Amino acid sequence: MVKKLEKVIKCERRRRRSKGTAIRHRDRYRLVVYRSLKHIYGQIINDWEGRTLVSASTLEKGLQVELEKAKSKVERSEIVGREIAKRAKKKKITEVVFDRNGFLYHGRVKALADGARSGGLKF
Repeated sequence: MVKKLEKVIKCERRRRRSKGTAIRHRDRYRLVVYRSLKHIYGQIINDWEGRTLVSASTLEKGLQVELEKAKSKVERSEIVGREIAKRAKKKKITEVVFDRNGFLYHGRVKALADGARSGGLKF
C-alpha cells in the first residue's frame, strides 16, 4: 500500500512540474498528451479561456484507415501528432508549449511530439 502511494505521489509531482512550466506562457497554447495502454490522445488547449481548440486521438473514425497501416503504437502516435499539426494549421496555430502530462518523454509521447513538429508546429 505504501509503495503504491509513493508511486502515485511521484507521478503527480511529474505531472504538476510539466504542467506548471507550460501554463506560464501566456502567448502560446498548450499541447497536452494523454497516453493509455491502447490509445494516445492529444489536445491543444487555451488555458486562459478554458477551451480545447484542437484534438486528435487514435479512436477517431477519420484516422482509422491510416492507423490500420501502422505496425506499432509508436507509429500510430506519430500519425496522431501530424493530424494535430494539420488541424492546428487550419486554426492558424503555429507555436505551442508541449505538456507531456507527467509521462516520460520517450516512446509514444516523443513520437507524437515529433509528428507534430514534422507537421509544422513549433515548440
